[in-house]
Amino acid sequence: METIITEKLVFGGDCLAKIEGKNVFVPFAVPGEKLEVEIVESKKDYDVAKIVNIIESSPKRIEPVCPYYTKCGGCNLMHIDYDYQKELRKQILSDSFKRNKIDIPEIDVVCAESLNYRARFQLHDGCLEAKKSNEKIFIKNCPVAETSINSYLSTTACDQRPKGRCHVFGSSKATPDFTIAIPPVKQDYNAPRNKKIKHTIKHRYEGITIDPSTCVTVNLLGKNIMFDVQGFFQSNLQVLEKAITIATEDLQGTNVLDMYSGCGTFSVFLADNFEKVTLVEHNKAAVVFAEQNLSEKPHESYGISGARWVKENAPSILSKIGNFDAVFIDPPRSGMEKEVRDFLCQTKPPVIRVVSCDPVTNARDIRCLIEAGYKLKKLYLLDFYPQTSHIESLCFLEL
Repeated sequence: METIITEKLVFGGDCLAKIEGKNVFVPFAVPGEKLEVEIVESKKDYDVAKIVNIIESSPKRIEPVCPYYTKCGGCNLMHIDYDYQKELRKQILSDSFKRNKIDIPEIDVVCAESLNYRARFQLHDGCLEAKKSNEKIFIKNCPVAETSINSYLSTTACDQRPKGRCHVFGSSKATPDFTIAIPPVKQDYNAPRNKKIKHTIKHRYEGITIDPSTCVTVNLLGKNIMFDVQGFFQSNLQVLEKAITIATEDLQGTNVLDMYSGCGTFSVFLADNFEKVTLVEHNKAAVVFAEQNLSEKPHESYGISGARWVKENAPSILSKIGNFDAVFIDPPRSGMEKEVRDFLCQTKPPVIRVVSCDPVTNARDIRCLIEAGYKLKKLYLLDFYPQTSHIESLCFLEL
């Protein structure tokens, strides 16, 4: 056993401490606590420890509201007061930028409810998976889940839930308010079962069809956006509405580029302020939904990677329209592709808005843009996932 004092929360949610100068990472700790710990994993450069006894507890430590906490692989900060959670996530975001020698403005936090916010889940044989294992945990209620998901969990026995990995989406803002995709039987729907769903698919996406049984429509700020429950969509719709408003309301011009557009969630709102939106998204199934969601707005979509679009399409587009007035970009966890970063640095659109789900790759990308002449005007922490260490952010960049 070792006695330690935790120093700070680090990316991933563990607390950092030191034993004889060696870094030790402690899950489910709070900065400033005196703990008795046991080393459970030892590496060359660091150790991982588990808490055996809390000698001096932080005043920010609280009792978790979930009986499965520390076992379920979801939440990892539920033992910390929510207001303090936000401060810790801000600090991790700030540290990521400062390590890249980026001077940051004051970080504004965009947040909503800390519980009953999550609309999207994956169930494995009807269960959640345990932390760092494939053990299945059968639950009847999840404190962070929206009400319609908890209604399903509380009324559906384990043997009545579908086997395999199931994608679930449930929200009061969604129609239907609960959808589960039962895996995995591929079917070719040649005609819509729901006459309200249009099947206008561009030739280059031929073979990608809409399955009405897994379609979800959410109403965000008065606009209906359709997607497939098996694809990606943000889990926290309250924060998403706030993020959309902040990110798009003061943008306007002739042409805007939405890079990594998904099903067009932000493009739907950008289209109100620009004469034309250009969408780039490698997931062709998502692009089919984007075509549907922007069917009444001037737009052009490309179901290819950002790197390929930069090489094959960007030159001819820029020769016709000149530079984009603004670029909105929401890259995957790995960050922007190098070709996309280079494209932005070379063409220099006057305004860039970046939404990121990884502070490390985001700071790397922003550093490149700053070196090309951009200034980081605003930085937001988008608190999409309370009770977890997951960090998303929004950056405003201008020349």
